Amino acid sequence: MQNVTTLQNVSEALTSTPNQTPELTAPSIGSSAMLIELSVSTWTGRKLDKRASKEVTTSNHAASGVANVNKKLLGDCAELDAVQKFVANARNLHYSMTMPWSDTGMRLLPTAQYFKYHQTMTDIQNEFERLVDLFMSAYDWEIMQAQAKLGDLFNMDEYPSGDKIRTKFGFRLNYIPLPDAGDFRIDIGNEAMANVKSHYETYYSTQLQTAMNDVWQRAYKALSSMSERLDYADHEQKKIFRDTLVTNVIDIVELLDVCNVTGDTQMTALKMKLDEALRGVTPEALREDAYLRAETKRTVDDVIKSLPSLDV
Repeated sequence: MQNVTTLQNVSEALTSTPNQTPELTAPSIGSSAMLIELSVSTWTGRKLDKRASKEVTTSNHAASGVANVNKKLLGDCAELDAVQKFVANARNLHYSMTMPWSDTGMRLLPTAQYFKYHQTMTDIQNEFERLVDLFMSAYDWEIMQAQAKLGDLFNMDEYPSGDKIRTKFGFRLNYIPLPDAGDFRIDIGNEAMANVKSHYETYYSTQLQTAMNDVWQRAYKALSSMSERLDYADHEQKKIFRDTLVTNVIDIVELLDVCNVTGDTQMTALKMKLDEALRGVTPEALREDAYLRAETKRTVDDVIKSLPSLDV
């Protein structure tokens, strides 16, 4: 079962006093977004071989510590590779469906994206568990195979028991309510409270701006790619593009909708403009219809010009 952590609501806000800090101006998005923390762990299957490392440096007349021999304990184990590649893809999908928030790894998840995200990650966790089970079923056999693959580098003492290896794999999601800017309910005195709130207001506003900028940057990347690929006339050499050129921008339209946690009117307007321009547009039609291609590029270029300045 998926482990989901939710923080309990704290007590009511402090009673207003003449010296209480004025209301903060940072927009509140507590009802339109939450924080999400994804924690996935795997067994690397790698080990530093100190003896082999010493032999390498000695045989090459090198100073101690300048070279290390890191061995793959199971060699090329297909089952373990499958788990590790799947985890990398899962993280990428997690990043694509959320927005940056803090250096600790927590991401911002719009509430409009919650059900899609939760279902997607539930499916991913189930597949992760299935792949781990396949690896565990092959673990003992892979150890036997590793002896032949590693030769003199093989050391049976370096292979943990199956039960211990299983604990190296984990998948956990934590959903955490996002506190409003200034939502501090601690008794530290008005002057200290004002200082804490001021720091958090700056942090809250900065992180929110970073999150929104991330959405704009993703939009710029997808739209710029489309504009460049559609920039040719029928009498010119055709530019090759994949169907994902269109689907990537359609995904951006959805992103501009669900990730607009601040109710940005500019983001809403550009989302509607792209939505209308791409309605019924297919990759094949863009390849064959010069007029449609030119009109789509014109709209995309107009949207790009309207994007906020992000030094992209």
